[in-house]
Formats: sequence, C-alpha cells, structure tokens
Amino acid sequence: MFALAFPVFDPIAVSFGPFAVRWYALAYIGGIVLGWMYARAIIRNGRLWGGTSPITLLDMDDFILWVTFGIILGGRTGYVLFYNLDYFIQHPAEIIELWKGGMSFHGGFLGCVAAVLLFGRRRGISVLSLGDITCAVGPIGLFLGRIANFINGELWGRVAKDVSWAMVFPTGGPDPRHPSQLYEAALEGIVLFAVLALLVRGGALKRPGLIIGAFATLYGIFRITGECFREPDRQLGFLWGGLTMGMLLSVPMILAGIAFLVVAWRRKPLIAPQG
Repeated sequence: MFALAFPVFDPIAVSFGPFAVRWYALAYIGGIVLGWMYARAIIRNGRLWGGTSPITLLDMDDFILWVTFGIILGGRTGYVLFYNLDYFIQHPAEIIELWKGGMSFHGGFLGCVAAVLLFGRRRGISVLSLGDITCAVGPIGLFLGRIANFINGELWGRVAKDVSWAMVFPTGGPDPRHPSQLYEAALEGIVLFAVLALLVRGGALKRPGLIIGAFATLYGIFRITGECFREPDRQLGFLWGGLTMGMLLSVPMILAGIAFLVVAWRRKPLIAPQG
C-alpha cells in the first residue's frame, strides 16, 4: 500500500528553558497580526469605500484586543459545549487549560460576532462594516490554524486507500489517511481569502453586510466539503445520517450568510463621506 510519509514536526517552535511557544499559538498570533495589518490597508483605501472609511485606524487598533478575546473565549466555549461537554462537566478545572488544545471555529466565530456588536455599539460605528472587515481578514487565521493542525499531526482525515497522497499520521493508526488539514487550509484559507479579496476590490464594502454574508456562506460550504474527508472527533463520532458536528454547525452559518447576502444586495450602495 503506497502512502506518503508524514513529515514529523516538533510542535514546539521555540523554547526558552521551561517556557515553550508552540506552532499553534504562533498561528493564532500570526493570524491576528497579519489580519490587523490587512484590515488597516483596507481602511486606508478610500476607493474601496467610495470615500472615507466609516472606521478609523484607531478604531481598528483598539478593536484588535476585543476580537482577540472574542476568538479565544468563544473558541474555547464552543469546544466545551459542542464537542466535549460530558468530559468538561466531570473535569471543569480543565476548561481553562487552553495549552492542552481544544478550540471550535464556530464558537470563535460567535465570539467575534459578540466582539463586533459590543465594540461597534460602544464606539458608535457601523457594526456591519466592522463585521465586513473582520470577515475579510478572517481566512488568514484560518489558513495558519489549519497548517498548525497539520504540523501537530491532529484533526487528520478519514482512511484513504485510493489516493496517492494519503499519509500515515503518528496518532492516526496504521492506515493512510486524507491530509484533510491541508484541504481545509486550501479551501477555508486560500480560496476563501481570494474570493473575499476580489469582492472587496469590486466594491462590496459599499454594501455593508455583503462580505459577512459571503464569508458565512462560503465558509459553511467549504467546511462541509472538508468534513467529508475529515475523521470526526473521537468522542462524538458520526451523528445523524453520517453527519458530523462540523457539518451541522455549518448549516445555520450558510442560512444566515444567504440572508445577509440578500439583504445587503437589495440595499442601495452607500456613498461614504469624502475625506
């Protein structure tokens, strides 16, 4: 049976005595920093808004802290509630042990939504425009996160005996499996980023909520596609009709995304005040 050898990576990127920085942590940090830089570039480009952006650079600088907490708190809460509730009911002290892993994208997304709503209302700025920027930069973090999953040799795919690029993962048993982390990195990261970037360049920011709708719809579709190749979480397994938790959580995202697209498209494009 032919299978590619999994390149063994050290999950620790840098260590200083007893302190260690893992690739997974760097993926979060890199995603936030690169996303912040891209968001600032979007805000500075008045052509994308048809005038001055409704969000200032100072707003975005302050928002980074809010969205970081939203991602971490939402992601962890989502993992506890959606993926391993029984275990954490019995071991509640481990809920705060983030270094052991366990984050949910859908929970992190809801955390971002909460951060956008709270910060937007506090500053009196457009919640939809802030959400559009947040979604436009989101695929950067998704890409890096999936690459970190691959480096860690976790969240591997289902058994694949009919493809030449299948891999035997160290914790996945003797059978070759789909490198589903790379599939998701390509779809949720590269493809989604490219589509949203094209929409931004095409003037989508003039229709607040359009990028939010495109992100939610496409991510949901791409996630369900990736789940077709990904081994479900061991503690959950397959659910109704062979569906996975990731698939089920993506369905309401798609429906909400379509609703945002319809409403945003029916509105007349906004003309931002000239600066």
